[in-house]
Amino acid sequence: MEEISRREFIRRLAALTLSAGALLSHLGCRAEKPTPQKATPTTAPPPKPTPTALPKATVAPLPTPTATVVPTPGRVDLAVARGGSPAEITRAAIEALGGMGRFVKPGDRVIVKPNICTAAHTFEYAATTNPEVVATIVALCLEAGAREVRAMDYPFQGTADVAYERSGIKEAVEKAGGRMEIMSRTRYEEVPIPQGRDIKKWPVYRDVLEADVLINVPIAKHHTLARLTLGMKNLMGVILNRPLFHLNLGQRIADLVSLVRPTLTVVDAVRILVKHGPTGGSLDDVVRMDTVIASPDIVAADSYAATLFGLTGEDIAYVRIGHEMGLGEMDLSRLRIKEIR
Repeated sequence: MEEISRREFIRRLAALTLSAGALLSHLGCRAEKPTPQKATPTTAPPPKPTPTALPKATVAPLPTPTATVVPTPGRVDLAVARGGSPAEITRAAIEALGGMGRFVKPGDRVIVKPNICTAAHTFEYAATTNPEVVATIVALCLEAGAREVRAMDYPFQGTADVAYERSGIKEAVEKAGGRMEIMSRTRYEEVPIPQGRDIKKWPVYRDVLEADVLINVPIAKHHTLARLTLGMKNLMGVILNRPLFHLNLGQRIADLVSLVRPTLTVVDAVRILVKHGPTGGSLDDVVRMDTVIASPDIVAADSYAATLFGLTGEDIAYVRIGHEMGLGEMDLSRLRIKEIR
């Protein structure tokens, strides 16, 4: 009789335990690991637009960023000219700074450094500097009394002679009275960079360091790694071993600028490349802005140029670091800016 009671007790206890487990499962309170299920397909959220995703069609220039627009005569820190031909707006921007005579004196030897990075495309593709902008600068230098004006770059895609021809810059410079120079590897010299934080020496084209005046003429364009190529990055065309710069690109560009300090930076934004830089290859990636930016402050010029892409200087590593190193002013509100339309 007692053995039957024990069995009955065990049977009933087991039944009670199973019933409790079922109840907990029904209420969603079981501590057991749920059975894996296939995820229900969902519509992925649309990707965030890239900062440089501007319309393909011709657009009007963006509104002026917060800045001190010069209301009265005085020395201008940065000038922006819009709306005319490349020659007209280049002349207007430089004239607003006080004219080329502010930067070039009679007898000066001048080097003009455009961006001629590729032999693959004509200037319409916005990978190379507008030839009319470069030619106008050459002419202005000669008008100011320069003894000689040479233009040069070291392409990384194609040969220099083909790139010079293909870009249209060679013909434009020579018609303006300047001379195109192919940069010989024998004229690079490893030089110290005293203010460099990451690099303390690097091979630099000797003539650039010896010139009386260096005028930097980049085109404003997208760059896959640096985000944008502007004035500071354009100076990578005067060094050797450029792939090594990409190990710490923002800092190394700023280090280079601490040594190679252009007298004047003129940013060509007649056409800007908004995607697939630095060489591009599709006219769909080009936006016409009809804008030229000029400043003796390379950091300021780049900071303003970034606004054409919906960015600020803070968004570009080399601009931000250059400002931190005291190489120029990134804060546009602290500059005297003159705009010409």
